[in-house]
Amino acid sequence: MSSRCGRIEPGLEHDFSRVLAMIEDAPSIAICGHTSPDGDALGSVLGLGLALEARYPDKRVALLLADNGQVPRIYRFMAGSGRIVPAATLTADPALFIAVDCPVLERLADGADVLRRSGAVACFDHHPARVEFAEVSIRRVSAAATAVLIEEFLRWAHIPYSGEVATCLLCGLVTDTGRFQYQNADPAAFACAARLVDAGAEPSRVALEVYQSQRLAYLKLESLVMSRIHTVAGGRVAYSYAYASDLTEYGVTSDECDGLVDVVRSVLGVDVCLFVKETECCHKVRGNLRSKCDLDVSGVAAHFGGGGHAAAAGFTYEGSIVETLSDALPMLCELVGEDAGDLHIEL
Repeated sequence: MSSRCGRIEPGLEHDFSRVLAMIEDAPSIAICGHTSPDGDALGSVLGLGLALEARYPDKRVALLLADNGQVPRIYRFMAGSGRIVPAATLTADPALFIAVDCPVLERLADGADVLRRSGAVACFDHHPARVEFAEVSIRRVSAAATAVLIEEFLRWAHIPYSGEVATCLLCGLVTDTGRFQYQNADPAAFACAARLVDAGAEPSRVALEVYQSQRLAYLKLESLVMSRIHTVAGGRVAYSYAYASDLTEYGVTSDECDGLVDVVRSVLGVDVCLFVKETECCHKVRGNLRSKCDLDVSGVAAHFGGGGHAAAAGFTYEGSIVETLSDALPMLCELVGEDAGDLHIEL
């Protein structure tokens, strides 16, 4: 059987059964995604959490942020987003902790402390994992998004879900496929999207809220990032950057900047790209990598302790923007088969 036809892969059914048993045995459940959450992490937390609450009204379900912050503005349209709280504020010891869209314990940030206090741990994820941290992991790296696995699990378990839940899961799928423009937009992704829309998901609202409701301040910052785009390796590698002072000057928050890497990705002739953003002036840099071909950028992210997929990955670098580019760009040049010996970084 194949999930391309809306059926569940036989290898997953045993793990689905184990996770369902864990859910049914747990009076309290905490669900958490990775640090600096994107649409898939948040959509999966909300989609799974709201569906479980509706199916099991007697259970206590906590929806958590790995960081001590807020849900990014563009994702607050999703049902239940106002109930998500920082993991550090949860004092209870859940019977079950479910990690979503997170391949390593470190990326759970404050959520890792809640995990350690929990009676059992399960995981839904589509990233490759170096070491499994959950008792049961629903992991399929070929899945376009973790939201796809959540939808398959709910369907297999005969747990009904509302149009609001479907919209949350569709947001995860749309954002992790780059609006179905990335290489991971396979037949299974489109089949899942069709099922979600049939269940009441609103693709037009996802598009409006996530991609067509940017603040003017953000668009001005985007213009600055565009003006800083440079290419190396014969035009096959592109990069750009934003300083912490830029975000302050334009009045843009860090969580609004996830889409800036796609501006760099759009350059004609580029195979791979890097966007780096200073999160703490001259001390910490967040790097976003994208590939427009069959080259795998996840290895570059993994080198810096990050991770992701072949076409989209990210990492955090302890240092300055110049130091980040100096370390990462030669690796990208090597990835595209170009000599980085005479690399000149322009800022």
